[in-house]
Amino acid sequence: MEPQLLTDRQGPVAILTLNRPQAMNALSQALIRTLTAEILALSADDTVRVIVLTGAGERAFSAGLDLKELGATSGLLGKGEADGERPNPIRAIEDCRKPVIAAVNGVAITGGFELALACDVLIAADTARFADTHQRVGVIPGWGLSQKLSRIIGPSRAKEMALSGRFITASQASDWGLVSRAVPAATLMDEALSLARDMAEVEPSFVAAYKGLMDEGYRLAFGEALALEADLSRRHNTALSPAQLEARRAGVQARGRSR
Repeated sequence: MEPQLLTDRQGPVAILTLNRPQAMNALSQALIRTLTAEILALSADDTVRVIVLTGAGERAFSAGLDLKELGATSGLLGKGEADGERPNPIRAIEDCRKPVIAAVNGVAITGGFELALACDVLIAADTARFADTHQRVGVIPGWGLSQKLSRIIGPSRAKEMALSGRFITASQASDWGLVSRAVPAATLMDEALSLARDMAEVEPSFVAAYKGLMDEGYRLAFGEALALEADLSRRHNTALSPAQLEARRAGVQARGRSR
């Protein structure tokens, strides 16, 4: 039997592929456990600097929780998303100190949509589509979609998606700021890996600190977030020596000349 999650390495970049294309990469309980464990392991692996998450095949990034499996087991649905004691890939991604890039290769629906939104950067194939279909199955989100979506694209657009179940295209998602950009499907992984390699060049401790600052600040009121930045900036920047700063300035100039 094929593994439900594939892990590949390209130097400091780890590529995770949801591998249930026959089920539109739906999140079975086994896949949820495996994905959560793998994210936690990669987060703790010092040889990994960036993670890219995608789906197998061309149809789907992920169609969300495996409703066929959930429907066959009484009481499993409520535990699948909201129970803090169970494996939670969303929390694992959000807590990861390394950048996680979603390469959205096809539809991202409901739980699959939530999985993509947990990532730090979303790059979508031009064939990708996004939908929140919780309302169609009468299920309340448990992985944060009801709160994240309005903060990302605004209450009106979030309610349009949440209360209708309509799909939006990759182009719409890009226009709305839901994804970083939409690219031709044939170049999706090249684009995602190119970005991952650029991120992997940065000192890991700096990436972790800067990513953490942005994530923590996003959860605060604006004034509190500015105070958080000021505090970290003061502590971090005063520790830099003039020699370190000059060496890094020269590195930035050299990189600019080579691009």
